[in-house]
Amino acid sequence: MKLLATDIDQNSKPKPSMGEAILPFLRPYGWRVGIFLLALLVTTGATLALGQGLKMIVDQGLSAQSKGYLLGVISFTGTLAVVLALGTCVRFYMISWLGERVSADIRRAVFDRLVHLHPAFFEVIRSGNIMSRLTADTTLLQSIIGSGLSLALRSTVTFCGALVMLIATNAALGLMILVTVPILTLPVLAMGKKVRTLSQKSQESLADVGSYAGEIVQQIKIVQSYTREALEKVAFAGEVERAFEIAKSRIKHRAQLTMVIILAVFGALLAIIWNGGSAVLDGQMSGGDLAAFIFYAVLMAMAVATLAEVYGELQRAAGAMQRLMDLLHAENAISSPDADTQAKSVTDDLQVQFSNVSFAYESRSTKPAIDNFSLNFEVGKVVALVGPSGAGKSTLFDLMQRFYDPQQGQIIFGGRDIKELNLTQLRSQIGLVQQQPTLFSGTVKHNIGYGRKAASDDEITSAAKAAQAHKFIMQLPQGYDSDLGEQGARLSGGQRQRIAIARVLLKNPPILLLDEATSALDAESEHAVKEALSLLMAGRTTIIIAHRLATILHADKIVVVEDGRLVAEGSHEQLLDSSPLYRRLASLQFTDGIASPASRTAT
Repeated sequence: MKLLATDIDQNSKPKPSMGEAILPFLRPYGWRVGIFLLALLVTTGATLALGQGLKMIVDQGLSAQSKGYLLGVISFTGTLAVVLALGTCVRFYMISWLGERVSADIRRAVFDRLVHLHPAFFEVIRSGNIMSRLTADTTLLQSIIGSGLSLALRSTVTFCGALVMLIATNAALGLMILVTVPILTLPVLAMGKKVRTLSQKSQESLADVGSYAGEIVQQIKIVQSYTREALEKVAFAGEVERAFEIAKSRIKHRAQLTMVIILAVFGALLAIIWNGGSAVLDGQMSGGDLAAFIFYAVLMAMAVATLAEVYGELQRAAGAMQRLMDLLHAENAISSPDADTQAKSVTDDLQVQFSNVSFAYESRSTKPAIDNFSLNFEVGKVVALVGPSGAGKSTLFDLMQRFYDPQQGQIIFGGRDIKELNLTQLRSQIGLVQQQPTLFSGTVKHNIGYGRKAASDDEITSAAKAAQAHKFIMQLPQGYDSDLGEQGARLSGGQRQRIAIARVLLKNPPILLLDEATSALDAESEHAVKEALSLLMAGRTTIIIAHRLATILHADKIVVVEDGRLVAEGSHEQLLDSSPLYRRLASLQFTDGIASPASRTAT
């Protein structure tokens, strides 16, 4: 699904300009901005003063026929050059530092926002698109702030200063330029808006290219297994060409913009030189005044040409900044009360209760995933959830952790609606082990230690031993410091499962959510891990999504779910007698063997 930046938040407030968006990130470094601006003014002043030095050389140094006076004028000009060089050094360092620092702060702020956004947000925007914004867009922004913005400010100040000096040198010619400048800006404004739009589309198309490539690389085994390499190459080439066509259109408009500005500026400059030269020939201006005037006119022309060139880059930066601001200001559908003020504390009574809960995913709003579901999960009991695929079992886990909020009903945790609880407090009470465990790039120690902040090495080792993972970990090249690769690619499925179990063992939560947590283990490891889980489950509320009879037999209660509704609950024997759906699931899905539905019905 391709998504433009404007699609992220259709109901957002009016979007800030680029300056308004960047200002909060510049404010903490105000003194550095001040030094940059001071250096900018000094270097611009030195540049403008060079024009007066040129005038003095022509009118006084050469006319006076005095080498001493000429040497004095040249010394003055050399001093200005030294000031210009030092000021440029300070200006370049400060703006480059600000570019790097601000882009890093924006990248961090966007990431900080992302990790708190509700999971539904990531269902409508591809991860590659987000990564493009965090990397390519912030890199572009850093480049623009560090160079393009500096050039734009320098050219603007130089232009204004040169205009003032032109008017001071010859008011008539200076006013002629003053009238001409607004006319020259009209094509810049008209074409610049188009460049900005195309720049934003170009960034989006590049994000699509990155997303597509990332998805194929991540699923390379499937691609090769189905021998789709040739088709994927053709599809990727199409994405690349689409991005190129948009970029080509953007480049064409920028080139046309630059051409128009240069022709207009130098046409005006030649007209001014003609008028100024005529004034010298008529005795109305001195040769030094004309030299200074031409110098300032050239400065203005160069400034306008630079602005025309940089303007397109600034429009690209504005598009990139807008994409980043869309993420930074994306609305979070799951609000968390502040832990210190508004949130109610988690009590010792951790009973979980679903009360008339109904929920539908935004992408399937007409079909509820959970439909009027009510159930008490008693403290310290083991509850098994069974049902066909798509019945809503995993959705119950997501709602319990408040990844989504139900459209109707309440989820009560310790006698309180979970919406009244701080998310950190709520989720710290819950441990999740998925059927397909999620691991991070990094070491074994990092992945297990993810279960509890600042866990010691001994605690990590103890958790691994309890999950029957210590033995194979020690056989890895660097033991607990071994890198697991992306998503734990260097481990087998059963090994990844045991790392995930060790992680939740380290977290040691009072409520366990197990999505058939032992399904990927061999028989020997499964037996050992079940013993570890049985110790962990003692005195804790455990909810299991079950697909195997061995799991169900040890549950205190079995709940049968179909189409998001609770259709039956009870013990294994009770459900075999009372629930046709459970009997069918038992005969078709549970792997340990069971009496046929017909024989049970006859009984």
